[in-house]
Amino acid sequence: MFFFFDPTFIILIPGLLLALWAQIRVQTAYARYSQVRSSLGLTGYELARRLLENAGIYNVKIEVVSGFLSDHYDPVKKVLRLSPQNFKGTSVASLGVVAHEVGHAIQDAEKYPLLALRNMMVPAAALGSNLSWFIFLFGLIFYTPFLIRLGIILFSLVVLFTLITLPVEFNASRRAVKLLETSMLMPEYELRGVKEVLNAAALTYVASSLTAFLQLLRMIALAGLFGDRR
Repeated sequence: MFFFFDPTFIILIPGLLLALWAQIRVQTAYARYSQVRSSLGLTGYELARRLLENAGIYNVKIEVVSGFLSDHYDPVKKVLRLSPQNFKGTSVASLGVVAHEVGHAIQDAEKYPLLALRNMMVPAAALGSNLSWFIFLFGLIFYTPFLIRLGIILFSLVVLFTLITLPVEFNASRRAVKLLETSMLMPEYELRGVKEVLNAAALTYVASSLTAFLQLLRMIALAGLFGDRR
């Protein structure tokens, strides 16, 4: 039972609370500024296409993807995928999210080093996410130090991935604000809304990184509590 109900679970509480707060902030900010129509008069698709062309990027496709706030840029297929509400949306919230994803496309076009590093780490992070706890718990059950250490090492890759993600996302948000400020001449009061939405979204990545780090600490604590039993 210590796998699910153990004293080390308390380690995760700060990360879980931050994650909850971050989600509330994102939903609140997005809901607020999704009611504010941008003076630019463009849909998310139109804004994305214009910003990409202004940056000299013509090889990126724009598609609709299902899901709420499921927007993302695929650097492998060179596709900017926008959620339905942002693809067609004309609100300050929608355009801010779209500009952020265009920021990732520009990072890719400019070969932004940290984005390239994050892309390289995707397979390793996926492996760590899928196998680390299975290997770790197997090592605890059968008291195998090698498997315990291997599980911790694999999960460390997940933590590293989340840490690298932070500056990548922050940079994309800064690019988004700059693009809207200089290329589209978005008025200041709308930019404040964009910044509020993007800052709230950035907090979710901070929460994810903190939670992953605390999870790693929990694994180390569990290894200390149970790993040396005979």
